[in-house]
Amino acid sequence: MRSISLRDKGNNTLLFIGWKSADSWQDEQQSPNIFRYLSMTKILKAAALFLGLLVGSAHAQDAVVISDGNYVRGTIKATNFSSVVLKNEDESLSQYMAKDIKEFVWNGETYVSKPILVKKRMEHRFFKLIEQGAVNLYAIGGITMAEEPPVKKTRIRPDISVGGGTGGFGAGGGVGISLGGGRRNTAAAAKTVLPVTYFIEKFGTGPMLEMDVEGVASTGKTQQIRNALLQKLTNNEELAERIKATEDFNPKIVREFVVTYNSKKQ
Repeated sequence: MRSISLRDKGNNTLLFIGWKSADSWQDEQQSPNIFRYLSMTKILKAAALFLGLLVGSAHAQDAVVISDGNYVRGTIKATNFSSVVLKNEDESLSQYMAKDIKEFVWNGETYVSKPILVKKRMEHRFFKLIEQGAVNLYAIGGITMAEEPPVKKTRIRPDISVGGGTGGFGAGGGVGISLGGGRRNTAAAAKTVLPVTYFIEKFGTGPMLEMDVEGVASTGKTQQIRNALLQKLTNNEELAERIKATEDFNPKIVREFVVTYNSKKQ
């Protein structure tokens, strides 16, 4: 019996592949069929695939999609929903404005660039895609900076900070990203978490509608969310009655309404 094994630093076995030589094949016909016997070529291909998946999962990359078929891979470091910062493979930083690219993918989630009216001006923002179908649900807000590993004292990194401000809509207006060249301190490294605002979209029914789904509920806010859902989730009387009967809307409930509506439209 011959074998190939892959172990980690703690000497734990990650992969074990065994096979029989031609001489021993007939001698061990009565042995338990523990291993799947492969040719050396297939074994090496299997090991290479395993290692590729292992490395790929450990170094999964984000991406900035400039246009269809034109993208840049790297690691997303921060976004203020008007722009996004990408760390390239050579450790340099690139900043992309929402008006200049199609979307970006961060930790497997898609942020789409879309136009929106901000203080009577049409601007572009990145909207995190929550649900997609007959009705699309997007979000702005949440965590705006990537998780950073501890920084060695001898290493100097460029600073990336996301500063809050007052915007013209929801969460995301008036928030800026600064790229500096000094050492990151504890305050700068802290994540900025913005309030989450949902936006609901259905083609043919007018512009996206904003829904303030976080914070303290009020009669006015509840009615505003209810009206937005009823305007977009049309031609479903049963769902409409459920929406009208709901007195407290939160992100989970709003998302469930959209998921239910889309499932009926498939």
